[in-house]
Amino acid sequence: MAEKLWGGRFAKSTDKLVEDFHSSISFDQILYKQDIQGSLAHAKMLGHQGIISPGEAEQIIDGLTQILADIEAGRVEFEVGAEDIHMNIEKLLTERIGDAGKKLHTARSRNDQVAVDIRLYIKDQIDEICELILALQATLLELADQHKTSVMAGYTHLQKAQPITMGHHLLAYFQMFRRDFERLQDCRKRADVMPLGSGALATTTFPIDREFTAEQLDFAAICENSLDGVSDRDFIVEFISAAALIMVHLSRFSEEIVLWSSTEFGYITLDDGYSTGSSIMPQKKNPDVAELVRGKSGRVFGHLMGSLTMLKGLPLAYNKDMQEDKEALFDTVDTVKKSLLVFQPMLATMRVNVSLMRDRAKGGFINATDAADYLAARGVPFREAHSVIGHLVKYAEDKGVGLEDLAFEEISQFSPVFQQDIYEYIAIEKCVAARNIPGGPAQPAVEKAIANGAAWLAAVRA
Repeated sequence: MAEKLWGGRFAKSTDKLVEDFHSSISFDQILYKQDIQGSLAHAKMLGHQGIISPGEAEQIIDGLTQILADIEAGRVEFEVGAEDIHMNIEKLLTERIGDAGKKLHTARSRNDQVAVDIRLYIKDQIDEICELILALQATLLELADQHKTSVMAGYTHLQKAQPITMGHHLLAYFQMFRRDFERLQDCRKRADVMPLGSGALATTTFPIDREFTAEQLDFAAICENSLDGVSDRDFIVEFISAAALIMVHLSRFSEEIVLWSSTEFGYITLDDGYSTGSSIMPQKKNPDVAELVRGKSGRVFGHLMGSLTMLKGLPLAYNKDMQEDKEALFDTVDTVKKSLLVFQPMLATMRVNVSLMRDRAKGGFINATDAADYLAARGVPFREAHSVIGHLVKYAEDKGVGLEDLAFEEISQFSPVFQQDIYEYIAIEKCVAARNIPGGPAQPAVEKAIANGAAWLAAVRA
């Protein structure tokens, strides 16, 4: 039992099956940097408070610093028998510096140690993911500016509805990712609370200084209840929830990329570097990046439900069930980061087929609402105008033409209010330009939205 740091109470060794089942080092080794970071702050606090001598604190700090360097250089092999990253590092430290290493765990439990590690990790990952979101948003603004006059059909129910521009459409995703960014920033506030000092569940008898440790680790506050400090995983669930919404938005966007790149739509052409081919059909150019991002969203949704289910029946304080939070968290981070990382250059390198997109916007009577507005603006009650245009659309549909293709004699028989200027009013570019409302698709409105988005980006990056 000598090799187990907690083995004093036990009379026999852990069964090999249990040891393998119990061990988390295969996945929680990703926390090595945060674990050492937390231990360095804890050692400084112990020395600062006189709980251990300044010399012992210095030995521990030097030893941990060297272990960190060795891990990052690939010179450390972790042991399954040491269970987790915390005990692997403590074991390495004790082997290197002797009895001083055994004093590091004074006034600390693995329960508050893992809690601080995960909070440090989530803060780091939120910062990295937010940078990826900002990069994607910057690309969206650039594309929106390039295509602020590129007319396309807007859809509801996947049916052509009203004319907009590609720039206007892309700005909708800018807003989605802005909300994602803000959700992550808000989540970070609740992760930015330090649990170290909570001990196993009831703090410690040693005169520790939690505020000192929090300052060393750059936490905004300390957990105010030790039971909550070691058992709270709300911030993980909240993070995965925010991540799930990021993946929802990426998945919706991916679905449109898949549709737009199809022969039936032809709105965009993806760069060869972000497409794949077929092993049997030589003509194929598949939007596999978008499809895979769309598919990977399900992983994150599953991790959200798994995390909620894991927590729902746990009594206070720590329970071993909570070890299951890490693989879900780590895979969520990995999935979101990789998806954002590949999505941005896929967008930046795609080509928008402006002329074809505009030509295909003409079908489907997408100027019908404007024709109804024409009548309403001239005193016809909108509901009556709606009915008139409905009959006019049916007439044109039966003839196989658009509203703009009908002769004036045909149009005017449906209402005496129509004048020759109806053709100008329902021209597609005119339909877009007339919607110069904040948030609308007209060029001045889109330019204002782009400017607002750029100002917001500059502010959050400042």
